Order: sequence, then structure tokens, then C-alpha cells
Amino acid sequence: MKKEIAIIGLGKMGGNMALRLRERRWKILGLDKGDDFSRLRKLPIPRVIILSIPHQAVDSLVENIIQFLEKGDILVDAGNSFYRDTIRRAKDFSRGGIKFIDAGVSGGPDGARRGASLMIGGDKKTFNFLKPLFRDLATKKGMQFFQGAGAGHFVKMVHNGIEYGMMQSLAEGFAILKKSEYKIDLKNAAEIYNNGSVIESRLVGWILRAFEKHGQDLKKVSWKVGATGEGEWTVKTAKEFKISAKVLEEALKFRKKSQKNPDWTGKLLSALRGEFGGHSVK
Repeated sequence: MKKEIAIIGLGKMGGNMALRLRERRWKILGLDKGDDFSRLRKLPIPRVIILSIPHQAVDSLVENIIQFLEKGDILVDAGNSFYRDTIRRAKDFSRGGIKFIDAGVSGGPDGARRGASLMIGGDKKTFNFLKPLFRDLATKKGMQFFQGAGAGHFVKMVHNGIEYGMMQSLAEGFAILKKSEYKIDLKNAAEIYNNGSVIESRLVGWILRAFEKHGQDLKKVSWKVGATGEGEWTVKTAKEFKISAKVLEEALKFRKKSQKNPDWTGKLLSALRGEFGGHSVK
């Protein structure tokens, strides 16, 4: 493929992906809401367009750009869309000969800039064509293909559900440490947890960074924990599959209850979201 694509949505994720690709000598047509989408016509055939927008905006955006696409063009949904919506979209676009690829992107804005973990779904032929693009977006060994429309978004959805559970367990654990009569230095606890222990992880590293940034009391951090939908999709899918997912379900319940219940655990969860996803902590 020619190293020239469009990215629609230049926020925390799309903007950083554009910067990463430009460093790797890709020519990027960057577009945002309200821009002149007719410029898509100038892309080399087949046109490759990455969508880095909220899942709620995908259908309306596509309505605005479909007139500038032709048979053989490729749309890559790099947002967190519900996998069943992706299946529907892929089917709809296939009638006009347009390929629709789903790419779950993990690693937050920092991953988008320095190399992300990509969970890609769709058809193998289109994936193979796009490999040079995905290789340049991904961290080392950070690209995996899953056959079938929506499969990449499905794997990413479950990833985010697992993430809810892992974050919840860490926040609860540190809340117990904080309550202890030993007056444990939470930064020291995070540091030792993240050097050779079984729970060593990027999440623990982000906890340490959050303490360094906001202090161990997290006084200026909101106890209202945000959620963007993927955790709830995972819980609902587990129920549909008749699979017990109590940890994930309780983590989701905590986030919902946090909107009305002040809790230091919620503050740490908000701080964590701020560190890896760039979400507001206020």
C-alpha cells in the first residue's frame, strides 16, 4: 500500500497516531468534525481512512463521508465500538464494496504515540494489505489479527472489562493499605509492588505516578469514577453467554455507585484513569 492515509478524529488517540505515522514517513490527511471531507477524494486508491472517534459518532460521520468513497476503499474503526455494531457496519458497507476493519487500540494516548497494542478484526486479505500501517502503529509484537468482522472490537471489549476488574482490585488493596495503623507510605508500597512482585504491572506504575502527581490523599481528585461503556458491554455479554463475571460486574457497580458515594477508592480509580487514558480527574 502507499504510505498515505486519512485519520478522522485528531484527539488524544487520533492525534498521537498521526504524529507516530508521520515520523515513519506516512503522509497523513488529518480531519476533524466540520472539516471538508471532500478532500478524501485525493487519497490514493484504495483510500484508507482511520476513524478515531467515539462509538456514538461513527454512524453519523460515515453518512457524511460515504459520498466520497468508492468500491475497494477501506475504513478502519480504531475506536471502542460495540462489536455487534461493527458487524452491522461491515455488512452494510460490503454491499457497496467498501471494506470495514475494526481495530481495538490499547495503551492510551501514550501507546498511540509510542506504539499501541492492536486487536484487529475483519477479513484476512484486507488485514494483510494493511499490515505495513498496523506495524508502524503498533509496539513491538503488539499486533494480532482475529478473523471476522467485529472480532477485534470483541477482544478489546473484553480487555476493557478485565481492566475494570484489575483497577478495582488495586484501588481496593491500596485503600486497605491507607487505612492501616502502620501509616504505610503508599508510594513505597506501589514502588515495591512494581519491582519483581507478582502484581508488577503498568497499572501499578501508573498508581505510583498518580501519587507523585496528586499526593497520597488525592485531595483534588474526584471520587466520581468515569466509564465509557466497554465494561458494561463486557458484563452484559457475559450474562448473555451465561458466564459468571462477578469481579467485572462488581467493578462496574462501584463506578456507577461512585457518582453519589464519596470514597478514596474512587479517587484512586479516577487518578488511574487520568494517568493511562488522559481522562479528567476533577
